[in-house]
Amino acid sequence: MSEHELPAGVRVALWGTSALQGRMPVDELPRRALPDVDEVSGLVEGMRLWASLGERAVLVALPRPGDVAGMPRGPVELVDAATRAQECVFVPQLGGALVPTLETFGPEGDQGWSARWTAYPAEPVPTHRIEALDLGQIELGLRTALAGSTEELLRAGAPPFGPHADRGAARARAVRDGAGSWGLPDGLPPRALRVIDLAGTVLRLADAGLDAVTGSLDAATTAARAEVLRRLQSRATTALADATNAAALHLAYRS
Repeated sequence: MSEHELPAGVRVALWGTSALQGRMPVDELPRRALPDVDEVSGLVEGMRLWASLGERAVLVALPRPGDVAGMPRGPVELVDAATRAQECVFVPQLGGALVPTLETFGPEGDQGWSARWTAYPAEPVPTHRIEALDLGQIELGLRTALAGSTEELLRAGAPPFGPHADRGAARARAVRDGAGSWGLPDGLPPRALRVIDLAGTVLRLADAGLDAVTGSLDAATTAARAEVLRRLQSRATTALADATNAAALHLAYRS
């Protein structure tokens, strides 16, 4: 997948909402939302069904083990699948969800990506919490959390984010300077787009930091570092889902 790829569910929520609004054919969704995925199944079929029933918006949840906030209510199979994938998309008006399974295929050195989307029942979701979100406070809180986490890690003598930090910082500078914003649809509100950009970058940094090898650190420092990064990861994930859903509702009802 692309080095700077947002979670598949984030992109599908925004491009899927655009498709439900008739801004593009539903058949175009895989190419627009998942340009780095070679084979996509189940997504267009699910979106066509939602479109035929009059749904207007597609939302995203980004659950993690032990934290399923933002998930629609549904069977345990949905929660388990979405938690394993760490993402799902769902529709608030009709109810229903799609969960991706992302896999590589092909011989080493010539591998591609496949995404198989599985449909699950889910209850309709009231959108008043999303409509009441203060994206300005979310952005401020995430910037404060990033600064505080970086300071805490440096004070403990731990490398903050590992070898991907320079690429993440370059992405942040590109966002600041107005460079392309992850290939998302037109018409997103500027504040929501800014939070998506920031949260996507912070999430990439936190994930890279948790994946980095820190063999030179003692056990206590390693554990403390991981805890700080997990808190930052959780904060960025929540901000990314909230900003994406606010942007999707804007596309569906206000643009």
